[in-house]
Amino acid sequence: MSRLVVAAALVLTALAAHAQQHRTESVAVWRAEFPETDFEVATIPLEEIRADGATRDSIPPIHEPVFLPVADIDDIGPMEPVLGLTIADDARAYPLRILLFHEIVNDTVGGVPVLVTYCPLCNSGVVFDRRLYGQTLDFGNTGRLRHFDMVMYDHTTESWWQQATGEAVIGALSGARLDLVPARLESLAAFRARAPDGLVLVPADPAARPYGVSPFAGYDDLPLGRLERPYPLPQGIKPFDRVVVVGNEAWTLDLLRREREVAAGDLTLHWQPGQNSLHDAPRIAQGRDVGNVTVTRDGQDVPYDATFAATFAAFHPGGVWHR
Repeated sequence: MSRLVVAAALVLTALAAHAQQHRTESVAVWRAEFPETDFEVATIPLEEIRADGATRDSIPPIHEPVFLPVADIDDIGPMEPVLGLTIADDARAYPLRILLFHEIVNDTVGGVPVLVTYCPLCNSGVVFDRRLYGQTLDFGNTGRLRHFDMVMYDHTTESWWQQATGEAVIGALSGARLDLVPARLESLAAFRARAPDGLVLVPADPAARPYGVSPFAGYDDLPLGRLERPYPLPQGIKPFDRVVVVGNEAWTLDLLRREREVAAGDLTLHWQPGQNSLHDAPRIAQGRDVGNVTVTRDGQDVPYDATFAATFAAFHPGGVWHR
């Protein structure tokens, strides 16, 4: 089967799955897949967990990432988005063209065990420190969603974790939080410019998925009412508008694009053009330009998430909006 046929099938499957109402599964179904999870302990109502057909690790996480020098990368568009991470002079980029088909990478960067995550339904890409209570955790994908956001699990206790927040919400570790690690959602060209000796994640098997094709093409233009996300939003902000989230505050991408630079207390948020949207065109390299964002404090990178407005509203109902 050709890669284009596979890509077309994935697009149709994704649209069909996400256009229908997500269903609630029984705890008995979960226990069959996760026998070590303590479903009696949770910080959320279990009915908030939804399913759309994926199961445990059917979206396969990456446990042994493969990298090439950025200078050797010639098959990724220069404006394609990557999660760029630098720890102790160890610089690595994780292309969203790979993350959207795997969503989770367990890696060690600059001696720090990290969890690189991306949820394409929320456009949420954040990196966490995998160390907790003296242990280093490895993570997989439950295949389930909460507020349309990926729910992960750790291999040690099989507790379930929210990708957007890094909080354990079900199981023995409920209430624990992973520490965020500063990372940038940036173009490959921006990463290459600041880390010319850096490494870029590449597929272990380039033919395994239609890397470079987005099953989520068209999300940028979804009409109101389709894939509705019923979370209260300020007037004039739509569910799929992009916002830059730091802690309990969000700045609209429209504001940053208009101002180019925004000072907020000791934070500086900066926008510049040159990054493709993953949610626009079928081929990521042809997506519209949504720009690159950096968030710094005293010149040092600060963790942020460039996600959809509905995601911020869902996980920060009392959050502060800047427009």
